[in-house]
Amino acid sequence: MGVRKHYQYQDVIGIKVGRINQGINTNFIVYRMGDTVIDSGPSNQWKYVKSFLDESKVSQLLLTHHHEDHSGNAHYISKAYGIIPKAPKLAQTKLKAGYKTPVLQKFVWGSLVPVETQALNDKEYLADGSIIIPIHTPGHAKDLTCFFLPEKKYFFSGDLYIAPKLKMLRSDENLEQILKSINKVLTLDFNVLFCPHGGVIKDGKAALKAKKDNILNLADQAQEYHKAGMGFKEISLKLLGEEDFVSKLTGGNFCKANLIKECLPLDLESLK
Repeated sequence: MGVRKHYQYQDVIGIKVGRINQGINTNFIVYRMGDTVIDSGPSNQWKYVKSFLDESKVSQLLLTHHHEDHSGNAHYISKAYGIIPKAPKLAQTKLKAGYKTPVLQKFVWGSLVPVETQALNDKEYLADGSIIIPIHTPGHAKDLTCFFLPEKKYFFSGDLYIAPKLKMLRSDENLEQILKSINKVLTLDFNVLFCPHGGVIKDGKAALKAKKDNILNLADQAQEYHKAGMGFKEISLKLLGEEDFVSKLTGGNFCKANLIKECLPLDLESLK
């Protein structure tokens, strides 16, 4: 339990926290630049996040989306440092009202503590005057919004990147939107990608492009097998292997078959 790793890249520092340590999906990195914090981390890790944030002044919290690993401590940060977090407009209702957390996610992260937020502006700023541009990138979640810092060539990716390859998909994720969001981001001029699960990726744009290519290659194979008469569950078994315990624990909400099902209707040429 607790702090798994510390990060520093130029003016960005971070800590990786997690109740359990079973890969990138069970750990979370809270990043800060000066007095600005990007995402709050999960509520069951608050004491470690607070210790990290207490090291210097906190004046601004920017949230990428409503999911509990990203927003779980927003209420505590708001109270501890006297600030109102900023969040995508599409996230504000859920952040204020709260929502029922699925059992597995509640075990790993805890639940969101409802919090009042302000809507993100078209541009936000660091204390040194550097511009932060929120970029709406739906697919993983309707409200997912990443942060682009053009002067520093930084990109804070929320849950757009996570890992080089997709292996599973939640039932509420939209793969076509994910690919369109990646294409949108690839038009931006950035170098370093800061992922709250995967860490600091110095050649971030190339890594994101490689993730897109991996998805398209998987979709191409899936569609070829589908043309040959195979169903999506059979294709999933062939390309990705047996479903694991996560699929069983979530009742199929997060599984390999969901990913293959989303691959089949894609117009691959339009998404390249």
